[in-house]
Amino acid sequence: MKSISFSEHARDQLFFRGTTEDEVIEAIETSHWEPAELGRLECRKDFFYRKNWNKKFYEIKQVRPIFVEEDDVIIVVTVYTYFF
Repeated sequence: MKSISFSEHARDQLFFRGTTEDEVIEAIETSHWEPAELGRLECRKDFFYRKNWNKKFYEIKQVRPIFVEEDDVIIVVTVYTYFF
């Protein structure tokens, strides 16, 4: 597996979107990749959450990184997180 780096935007958004670098890396390393807009790639991974987020309880957190694959590195452009 190639090394994974984070754009400044992606790193800044991790906290606000409720996810971690480790979860994003796990999603990329273990999930099926699909094409995304603008020639990018995406994947999705569900994690058991069972906690409150914004004062509401959720069982599952889904992490959806958007990234580009270059010759020697994967660069995470942004990350979306869904709670349900």
